[in-house]
Amino acid sequence: MIDDIIEIALDEDLRHGDITSTALIDPREEATANVIAKCDLILAGREIFEKTLNRVDAYLSVNHRFTDGSKVPKGSIIMTVTGSVLSMLKAERTALNFLSHMCGVATLTRRYVDAIPSGTKTRITDTRKTLPGLRRLEKYAVACGGGINHRSDLSAGILIKDNHIAVYGSIARAVGKARQNLDPSHRIEVEVSSLQQVEEALTSGAEVIMLDNMPLSDIIVAVQKIAGRALVEVSGNITIDRVAELAKVGVDFISVGAITHSAPACDISMEIEK
Repeated sequence: MIDDIIEIALDEDLRHGDITSTALIDPREEATANVIAKCDLILAGREIFEKTLNRVDAYLSVNHRFTDGSKVPKGSIIMTVTGSVLSMLKAERTALNFLSHMCGVATLTRRYVDAIPSGTKTRITDTRKTLPGLRRLEKYAVACGGGINHRSDLSAGILIKDNHIAVYGSIARAVGKARQNLDPSHRIEVEVSSLQQVEEALTSGAEVIMLDNMPLSDIIVAVQKIAGRALVEVSGNITIDRVAELAKVGVDFISVGAITHSAPACDISMEIEK
């Protein structure tokens, strides 16, 4: 799958070749290039960066200086690349696009994780709000940033949402149907948007209750009602300044779509040594 993603991305740039570099660079010329962090970041994506280079030229050599998940200070050399200058230039933008985006996801995730007060049990989790085709990479980057992965796809867990409930008319009926049709080992999560639905989800035996777009006052009451009988997840318009207050309430998970769908790319460059 990763190889397919790389192939598609390279095809965007190289379907008809690199006419500038081919016109200017001797194919025999070799050099070393430094991959430099232009901002403080959390590293994610070493492997796909190297794989992208090697898809263009298997003889390009990469010397890594940091591991994924590491804090990389601004100005640091993340890795060096040695080999054909022409090959480097052909692969540079695609490889950096992957690296910059994944580091952006990891770095934003770490900001959310660091916003959780010490002594609380809350974890930051991602969602399925990912860029098409990049979910596997983005969820890996979330893990590098210290977050945990929610469902990787629709087969990875049961989450009964508002439209499922609308079809069945009640949480109890939807949960009952799910238990009837699925392996009993599957944990059932139910999305709710009111305190009344919290009661319904508890009565139905949901193992995880997702409080969606509920005000803090209702979240506090909901956590008290649930009282450990189910895990509690909060979601919906979660900004970094809300994380501390939500964690102090005692929720188990805060799911954040922004860490994947809105993470700003980190500024990273590849500079050939003169």
